[in-house]
Amino acid sequence: MDYSVVAQAYEDMEKTRKRLELLEILANLFKNTPSEVIERVIYLTQGKIKPDFYGIEVGMSDKLVMKVLEKSTSMSKVRIQEEYKKTGDLGEVTKIALSNKIQTTLVKDRLTVERVYSTFEDIANTTGHGSVDIKIAHLSGLLSDCTPLEGKYIIRTLTGILRLGIADYTVLDALAVTYTGDKKNRGYLERTYNISSDLGKVAKIVAEKGLKGLEEINIVVGTPIRPMLAERLSSSQEIIDKVGGKMSLEYKLDGERLQIHVKKKQVSIFSRKLENITNHYPDVSSIMSEINIENIIVEAEAVAINKENGSYLPFQELMHRRRKHKIEEAVKNYPISINLFDIIFFDNEDLTDSSYERRRKILNSIVKKNKKLDIVKNKIIQSAEEIDNFLEQSIEEGCEGLVIKDLQGTYRAGAREYLWIKLKREYKSEMSDTLDLVVIGAIYGKGKRVNRYGALLLAAYDKEEDMFRSFCKVGTGFSDEQLKIIYEKLQKCIIKDKHAMVDSKMEVDVWFKPNIVLEITGSEITISPIHTANMNEIRKDFGLALRFPIFTGRIREDKMAQDITTTMEIMNEYRKQLKKVIN
Repeated sequence: MDYSVVAQAYEDMEKTRKRLELLEILANLFKNTPSEVIERVIYLTQGKIKPDFYGIEVGMSDKLVMKVLEKSTSMSKVRIQEEYKKTGDLGEVTKIALSNKIQTTLVKDRLTVERVYSTFEDIANTTGHGSVDIKIAHLSGLLSDCTPLEGKYIIRTLTGILRLGIADYTVLDALAVTYTGDKKNRGYLERTYNISSDLGKVAKIVAEKGLKGLEEINIVVGTPIRPMLAERLSSSQEIIDKVGGKMSLEYKLDGERLQIHVKKKQVSIFSRKLENITNHYPDVSSIMSEINIENIIVEAEAVAINKENGSYLPFQELMHRRRKHKIEEAVKNYPISINLFDIIFFDNEDLTDSSYERRRKILNSIVKKNKKLDIVKNKIIQSAEEIDNFLEQSIEEGCEGLVIKDLQGTYRAGAREYLWIKLKREYKSEMSDTLDLVVIGAIYGKGKRVNRYGALLLAAYDKEEDMFRSFCKVGTGFSDEQLKIIYEKLQKCIIKDKHAMVDSKMEVDVWFKPNIVLEITGSEITISPIHTANMNEIRKDFGLALRFPIFTGRIREDKMAQDITTTMEIMNEYRKQLKKVIN
């Protein structure tokens, strides 16, 4: 398949901000893609060559790409740097450089998707002595045979900034339209994606075998499952009304969620974002490898503990474990407790359709056999008073709050439903919970914050439309050190114009690819003529916004942009406020 077909589709997608047009362009691309190539086209469209859990990074540094451009085109180093400073986009710089390139060969080799993908694999797998020169040679070979438009998207893919304005849900919609003729069939594909975490694999099977073929995909130990998520409610009575009957209350620990896979003593550990983080938790691997079970997938919360008294420490202390070097030192200095809270697979049995009551019993039997493991403290209750009492107990013991689970509930991979409900302590403000919001833009600071961002524009996620909609602007709650850390992280996310998945009326000094998630609290949610979250749902031409937002000090590195607070949750919170006022 000619890569030019893919590049042109990307160019068309970049030019539109309309979701239906994006979907149509993407579906047409898939229709023009042979089934034997669709897997690779999906990965390239995601800006990768394999799902994240493989741990393969195709990325090349900006500095190395500029070195390749200098070598492969007639553009000087100074001019390359000038154009990059002007556009902030190495893809555009490549397009300019190739447009001005003097043609020295009469015949070019055909540039196919297969060749581009294979070269990306070669670049990603090249390590060790002399690897830089080899990577330069690989990329130079591609650029010598590509058009300016193809070069633009080759470089954007390598640098991890495609700017297409789509996420996984849009890809699933397009696949459903392409191979079933109806977007409503996305649910069948989504379920398979949730247990395989591999969009390319889903696309290949549905392209070759149709929806029936998706039934062949089952849980595989060693391949992460997209985690089940909890909904929010703000009071014990609401929870009783929603769930009814007996339910399990569990401590909500302030740690890192781990999905632990064990197969014949081989241990793999994945983060909430499905990154392979096994190397960061050698102590967990050692303990889990002692379990005398053929295969198992469990979920746990790793919590940093005080070496002196064993009490829980804040989440940020645990992040010392995520360093790339001196891991043994981090393990020694920041010990953890491993708290199991669910089980998905056990001795060749898929437990996702089993009740939570049964899954908890199996967990208890595992912990009895291994004294180095804990299980999240829980209590079976059926009254609002019992919820309130257990909530206070959890907070006294250093927890964030509770997770309430329906005893008969199944494990819904990738879903956010009321089978699990989060309940945190009441704040003094009207807000009953913190919100996780993604940074989409920034305004430069003045005075002490000169050369830093003075305020950040944050957005909530509209899952139905696959869009990030502006919700508030935050500039308080940051220490100087936190501002520095966030500034450095955001430099990797800068884009020239507003991202295609961002809906905002506000103008900012800098736009970002939605990536960095911050935990925010505030006084209340109010209607707003400026922000676009929940636009027109309460009043025409008005959205919802957070009043007096404050950064809590927590950067949610464990969350992807699509895992943040949704506009539906914001609407629910707004309605609860109205009830309080009426009552």
